[in-house]
Amino acid sequence: MKRISMLAGAAALALGAPSVGQAATVVTVNAQGNSSSGGTGLNTGLGFTAGDIFSTSVALTDLWSAGALPRWSTANGLTGNLVATGTDESGQLAGTLIGSNFGTWTQDGFSAPYGALVGKIGNTYKLLGTSYNGPAWDTGTLQLFYWDSNNGDNSNSVAVSIAAIPEPATWAMMLFGFALAGFAMRRRTKEDVRVTVRYT
Repeated sequence: MKRISMLAGAAALALGAPSVGQAATVVTVNAQGNSSSGGTGLNTGLGFTAGDIFSTSVALTDLWSAGALPRWSTANGLTGNLVATGTDESGQLAGTLIGSNFGTWTQDGFSAPYGALVGKIGNTYKLLGTSYNGPAWDTGTLQLFYWDSNNGDNSNSVAVSIAAIPEPATWAMMLFGFALAGFAMRRRTKEDVRVTVRYT
């Protein structure tokens, strides 16, 4: 019984141990204030070592703007025609062309579409767009930018959800914890079953 209690305790520790990526961090990136030109990158406060796996996501309905029409885009940037729904953040009537392809902007030797969400770790940039899932490309704190050449007429912001993904060793520890907890509960259930027979 003592051994089972120890196993259950170990399982509880494994299950309760904090692991990287159990909760997502949501930050707001502003098209003007966090512009790559004239603004400053949003410091997420999240540090990564090169190779750490993490993900970012932005809703496809979350829009920001580089100025006069047609310059509204998702976090993927101004890569093609975007039409107003009538209820989106542009405020335009349904069917109005609010975004189009503006090509790419090159800064610090890195090129990405105008209006795109770009991440920087260490001294290296990477296009994140509406969805990224992969390794940290450098070591340092993640900064986020609205990628463009002039922040003067930018507007709106997007909400970025960031989650670090547990390494295989962390998953293995969690699965081991679940297995131990299941074993301890099953064993305890068997021991707690008692049959009482009365003769009358």
